[in-house]
Parts: sequence; C-alpha cells; structure tokens
Amino acid sequence: MIWQIKTLDELGFVARGKSKHRPRGDKKLYGGKYPLIQTGDIQKTDFYISEYTNTYNDVGLAQSKLWKKGTLCLSIVGANTAESAILGFDACFPDSVIGFIANPEMSNEIFIKYYFDTMKLQMRKISDGGARENLSMEKLFTFKIPTPPVIIQNKIASILSSYDELIENNKQRIKLLEEMAEEIYKEWFVRLRFPGYVNSKILNGLPYGWEKVRLDDYIKFEKGIEPGSDNYCNEKIDNNYIPFLRVGDLGSRDNCVFVHKDLLKDKILNTDDIAITLDGSVGLVAMNLSGGFSSGVRKIVFKNKNLKRSFIYQTLLSENIQSTIKAHAAGTTILHAGSSINFMKILLPDKIILDKFEEVVNPIIEEILILKGKTQILQETRNLLLPRLISGKLSVNHLVEEELLMVAEPRAEYQNK
Repeated sequence: MIWQIKTLDELGFVARGKSKHRPRGDKKLYGGKYPLIQTGDIQKTDFYISEYTNTYNDVGLAQSKLWKKGTLCLSIVGANTAESAILGFDACFPDSVIGFIANPEMSNEIFIKYYFDTMKLQMRKISDGGARENLSMEKLFTFKIPTPPVIIQNKIASILSSYDELIENNKQRIKLLEEMAEEIYKEWFVRLRFPGYVNSKILNGLPYGWEKVRLDDYIKFEKGIEPGSDNYCNEKIDNNYIPFLRVGDLGSRDNCVFVHKDLLKDKILNTDDIAITLDGSVGLVAMNLSGGFSSGVRKIVFKNKNLKRSFIYQTLLSENIQSTIKAHAAGTTILHAGSSINFMKILLPDKIILDKFEEVVNPIIEEILILKGKTQILQETRNLLLPRLISGKLSVNHLVEEELLMVAEPRAEYQNK
C-alpha cells in the first residue's frame, strides 16, 4: 500500500487551545467542573490523560473551549515542548497546547501521537532559538508526515497501543501496591497502631524499646559522581559502558545515556539498592536501578544490620522525610537539599517490629519491583518497534485488522473548521 507525505493540517482539524482572559491566573476563572489540561499534565502522562490539577468554572469555560475526549494534545511552549497525550475526557486547555482531531478518512489520532513521539528531538530543535521554546503551528506544519492508508494506521496504532495499555495497567497496579505499603507504614509508625500496640508499655511518650534518632546515624547518603557530559554516549559502545543515572532517571525521563565504568570510581547502583535525589527534583526515591549515578543522586548505604530495606524505603518516602528535604532545599533555578540530611530524624522501632514490618511489606515491594521490571521490558520493546512501524520499515500489510486488538477508546468527532 502506498504511503503519502502529508502535513498535519491535511490530516484533520488543528487549532491552539484558548485562554483569552488576562491575567491568566485570575481566581474567578477557576474551581468549576471543567478539567483544565496544562503542559505539565501532558508531560506527566504516558498516553491517555487521566488526571488534572485544575478546573475552569463557567466563567473560565466562556473564555476557553471544551475539547472532546480523544483529542490529541501537543505542548508547544517551554520545557514540555513536543510532549503529547490523548484526552481521556472532555477538557479545556490553553494556547500553550495544540489540539488535533483526525479526519477519520485520512488519519488516526493515535498513529499521529506515535509519530510525534518519534519526532520529539526534531520538534524541540526547531522550537529553540528564543528565551523560551516555542513550537508554533507554522513550524509544526513544516513536518512532512509519512502517512499510510487509514487501515494501516489503525493496525500500527493497535500494535503499539496494546503495549501502552499493558504498561498503563502495570502502573495502576504499582500505584495500588505503593498506596498499600504507604498505608501500612503510616498505621504502624505514624499512628502507632503496630502489632501488639494495645499491650505495649509507654516510656517517655514512646513505645518501650523505640527511640527518636538521626537518620544519618543509621544510614549513609553516598553521593554520586559527575563524569562530564562530554563522556555521555547515547548507545552502549561495548561492555565497558554502563547506564549513567541522573536525577531525571528516578522520575519520568525516557532516554538513557551510557558512561565508561572506569570514570565512575565505583559510584554504581545495583538493583537492590535504594536511591534518593537531593539536587534538582529533590526527594525522588527509587529502587531497581542499575548503573552509575550522578552527584544529584545519593545511594543509601546501611550502617546498622538490624535496619531493613522496606522500612528505610518507606521512611524516605514518608511525609516526615519529604517535608524535611523540601524545607531545606535551597536554590533558584536548581534546588540543592544535601543539608537536609542533618535534620532528618525518625522514630526507630525495636527489632521485633522492624522484622515484622519487613515480613509484611517486603513482598509488596518485591511485587512492585517485578511489575516495574516487566514495564521496562514492555517500554523497551515498544520503543524498538515504534520507529520501524511509523516509518513503514516494518510492514503490517499481512495482518488482518479484525484479528488485532483495536483501540477501544472513543475518538473525538472530526470538525473541518
């Protein structure tokens, strides 16, 4: 089947969002029933937008526009330029976002979303040049999109979205498990309703055998290293090169760099290590990472053998430690929170309770790590398929459309206006 070269405006309805009122932050616009999607909401999601942080009321809606569920959203301004996602519900968005609704005879929003994913670097490059990145519609329309017939677009969209649906399902399961572990931690160590608490003796306001301690007396926050960006490689050249984890890699960054292991001076994380960020995006906590790590990341090294991984992991995620980190984070453009280590104090239970907590929570954390590992494999497989399918190098002509798990999400109604 013949692929044609099209621009985005030839494939459907394209327009910028609306936010006419000034100032934008006027309180009289907000607090209603209409979801307001901003560039940060798009950046935080992988595929379908299912959450939002703000809403318009009727006054806000009057100066904006309500876009239909299934609309493809593309961020065009600032640090989130070229991030894209599909509305999971009717919503408004400002003029820092472009909306695309496919002409069903010409294109498929999901296929176009995956095309955008392959072109992020090029879009950001063409947007650069001013004080703030800006991908105008004129610039966007310069991109020539290789466009197969809709039946082929549907097949490609189905194959790739099946991976994303599995990824999203895993993430939802991970979220539930994380909430479960967090709730157990709060019940035992914040509300102090741990096993046997009813019969526990209280001494100086604490359960007998418990004590308030400085966290750094029991664990070490080992700082990473900076080998220099000139030594970064986008591909693994040979077995001497290993992944190099920066602050963003504990969050949502989807690209990886490699560094020669001789430059790392043993600053290496293994999959069973705990890591936390104290520079940049401070307070991110993660496990199941492998590779060298930057100076913005700290590796947790246990000083006391009685401490358990599950307890320390949940403690670092706790409101107590997170608020301490944020309270002592300093800096204008980049935050630095290394000094917060000196102020981290926790309630340390006795060994019996620590062992019981490990017995209860560690299986939950292990399940989380298994799901994260499966999710990573799904993401890597999808990322390998993505450029080959979108470019047509990997043919889907032989696949029968009815045999594919087609995307079930309703598409936005096309409007040629």
